[in-house]
Amino acid sequence: MKFTNNQELANIFYEIAYFLEMEGVPFKPYAYEKAAIILENLEEDIKDIYQKKGFKGVKAIPGIGESIAKKIEEYLKTGKIKYYEEFKKRYPVDIEELTSVEGVGPKMVKVLYEKLGITNLKELEEAAREGKIRSLPGFGEKTEQNILQGILFLKKSGGRFLLGEVLPLAQEIEKRLKKVKGVKKISLAGSLRRRKETIGDVDILVVATKPEAVMEEFVKLPGIIKVWGKGTTKSSIRLESGIDVDLRVIPEKSFGSALQYFTGSKEHNIALRKIAIDLGLKLNEYGIFKGNKFVAGKTEEEVYKILKMQWISPELRENRGEIEAAQKGKLPRIIELKDIKGDLHCHTRWDGGANSIEEMIEIAQKMGYEYLGISDHTKYLKIEHGLDEKQLAEQRKEIDRLNSKLQALNSNFKILQGAETNILKDGRIDIKDESLRKLDYAIAGIHSHFKMEKSQMTERIIKAMKNPYINIISHPTGRILKRRDEYQIDFDKILRAAKETGTVLEINSYPERLDLNDINIKRAKEAGVKLIIDTDAHHKDQLRYIEFGVSQARRGWAEKKDIVNCWSLKEMLEFFNRKSKRS
Repeated sequence: MKFTNNQELANIFYEIAYFLEMEGVPFKPYAYEKAAIILENLEEDIKDIYQKKGFKGVKAIPGIGESIAKKIEEYLKTGKIKYYEEFKKRYPVDIEELTSVEGVGPKMVKVLYEKLGITNLKELEEAAREGKIRSLPGFGEKTEQNILQGILFLKKSGGRFLLGEVLPLAQEIEKRLKKVKGVKKISLAGSLRRRKETIGDVDILVVATKPEAVMEEFVKLPGIIKVWGKGTTKSSIRLESGIDVDLRVIPEKSFGSALQYFTGSKEHNIALRKIAIDLGLKLNEYGIFKGNKFVAGKTEEEVYKILKMQWISPELRENRGEIEAAQKGKLPRIIELKDIKGDLHCHTRWDGGANSIEEMIEIAQKMGYEYLGISDHTKYLKIEHGLDEKQLAEQRKEIDRLNSKLQALNSNFKILQGAETNILKDGRIDIKDESLRKLDYAIAGIHSHFKMEKSQMTERIIKAMKNPYINIISHPTGRILKRRDEYQIDFDKILRAAKETGTVLEINSYPERLDLNDINIKRAKEAGVKLIIDTDAHHKDQLRYIEFGVSQARRGWAEKKDIVNCWSLKEMLEFFNRKSKRS
């Protein structure tokens, strides 16, 4: 589970960064945001660090300066930070809620509060519906309508949690319960087992010789705010994050059928039950029956076998052709985490990330990668300290130096230099071709003007793909889960252009993005377009987000042949080079 102290401090620092932005303070917001990211990714409770090593131990954490370390110490001693409390008195607004609306930034929140007294989402919606926002200086009717659209999108996506938020929590619970005496089998189920990008609640199934013991441990887990019910075969709790968790104890002979049933999806299960009926059988969570006779149910494999098909990976169970493929024995060999050989979308201190190149490659090597690509932002993104042509050349010198160092140590690991360039409004790239040509590869992404008309946005991306030095389009549909919908594009046209130009589309593993989604991954695969799974990591520990992108790729039926960073380094670079040679 995420450490509570770390997360609470991170949330406070994110808000301080927002407050500082509201007041137009330069540089400081970035320092607090960086500290928040570091705390979120710490592998030890900050309280334990402080108890063992005191203030010096906190200050020694890379990226935590003296001023922020003092505030951490103040929080750990008093439970509060005076600096933060003063901001909250000055601006009694729910800044996290308000800035969750697309297009509403801290400076806009300040104007809305000072001019209209808006402090929360409900008041923002009321003001927009009453036409009060359009009259504010620098706003207008279009801004008002965009705010209403953003609020509508938030409402649609409410009540669900990101896979990246839920999975670590659920896995920690699973790990704790596995240690309870008498637990023989345990598995996550539901949409979490299918690795859907957002999760409604968590289901866990257990086989235990002592059900009372496992239930007792379950309702005493840390971070529980409500026990909905405690029984001998089912208990339900709510965690501090707001997510509900159900635990069911299952008879061993029915574990496979229960796991299949509670994993879902509903559409997949309905189709399986119909197949069972056609075979003269009955399928439910207790097993497969012929009349009243129990036929199978101990394992999922035997359930699918009795139904005359291959076992189907949970990620594929959406009734999108997987059943028909399994009946013919033609399911794809979808990729696994172990197939990933490297990550090409990582940010470092060069553009304001939390870690140096050396710190990033240290983690990549521990993960068993063969290479890591550094893709810092380029100059159009000033807020991200984007690099210009001269800085890219300087960064190349550091990468060459580090590669020489690796070579001297007889390491086969390779650092690649890329860049995440910006696709400008007219489709041009914000870095000159002369500099792009010197990179090992180049990524291009849209980071502005998200609300362009469909045909214009489509042509904007296609123009970027036609650049001979652009190899990858990052987060191709631009969505941010629970916050911003996809921008409008003709995805079929994008696929045709990607195929024609040899441009790779990214599956971005960052939990808030997971872009492309599973349906578009399958469409890309069927169109013969190559894909890449990247993390978009801004901190060394975020390199581990790769598992979320792999899950997304599996849901989209992707195989090793479809994902370029499952290939050897030589094969991948040759593929990239073919594009520039063709032009």
